[in-house]
Amino acid sequence: MLKDANAMAAMHKTYTGSCHCGAVRFECDIDLAGAGAGTSKCNCSVCTKSRFWKAIAKAGAFRLRQGQDALTEYRFGSGGIQHFFCSRCGIKTFGRGHLDLLGGEFHAVNVACLDDLSPEELARLPVRYEDGRHDDWGHVPAETTYL
Repeated sequence: MLKDANAMAAMHKTYTGSCHCGAVRFECDIDLAGAGAGTSKCNCSVCTKSRFWKAIAKAGAFRLRQGQDALTEYRFGSGGIQHFFCSRCGIKTFGRGHLDLLGGEFHAVNVACLDDLSPEELARLPVRYEDGRHDDWGHVPAETTYL
């Protein structure tokens, strides 16, 4: 069991992130390139309109370092996910929710808000596409080029 825990920890890296104006700052431990982890883009209405590109930080792997007072929350649909935006610059930095499939509480971090990644690193990240528009999360939408 210890070997598995060490292997999992080795895949995760600590990243720092922020909104455009810098009022909101966070850090998270995530695996951006690993199998079963990586990043994803969804075709639901809010992700499509905001071009939200996410990586999942599981419970305890996300730390808001600054800007609680600058965050504005938005919920839609079933209201199960809290979408957080900087009230000053409007950038969606992360969302928070609870899904048993993801091990309980999680944060969906906006990959574009991670300050530690170069454009070249961003371009190499694996992306999984999700059909959130039809609540069919296990399948890729027929069209993904616009995401």
